[in-house]
Amino acid sequence: MYNETMIVLYSSPGCASCRKAKNWMKEHNLKFIEKNIFKVLLSEKEIKYLISRTYTGTEELISKRSKVIQECNKNLDDMTISEIAKFVKENPSVLKRPIILNENIMQVGYNSEDIEAFIPQELRKMVTCTKECPHYDTCGALREDD
Repeated sequence: MYNETMIVLYSSPGCASCRKAKNWMKEHNLKFIEKNIFKVLLSEKEIKYLISRTYTGTEELISKRSKVIQECNKNLDDMTISEIAKFVKENPSVLKRPIILNENIMQVGYNSEDIEAFIPQELRKMVTCTKECPHYDTCGALREDD
C-alpha cells in the first residue's frame, strides 16, 4: 500500500482552471479537499502558510493585475507579510487559482504536466506506457529506460 498525502485544492466558482484540476484529481482517483476561497474564508495564518510555501513569495500567489489590486493601488512590496495576509483575507479574489498543495508539493494554476507530481510516486512507477499509447513519444520511451 502506498502512503497517500492529503491534497488541498483552493478554488473558486466559475474558474475553468479550477474545474480542470478538480476533474483531473477525480479521474486519477486522488483524495482531495476542495476549499472554495469565497465560501471558506482563509485565515491569516493559512495565507501566511501559503506564502511560505512559494518560491517567489507573493508574486506566485497574488495577481497584480486583479481589479482589487488596481483599484486599491496597493504595492505589495511595501507591505509586511501580516499586512498582505490581512489584505488577502479581506480580498480573496486577488489569489491566483487554483492553488493545489500537499505536504510536499505546491502548484499555483493548472498545468497538465506539473499536476502529475500529485500522483504518489509509488503509483507513477506502476504506470506502463506501450507503443500504442498516444503519449508514448513523450513518456513511454523514457520509462523503458528504467
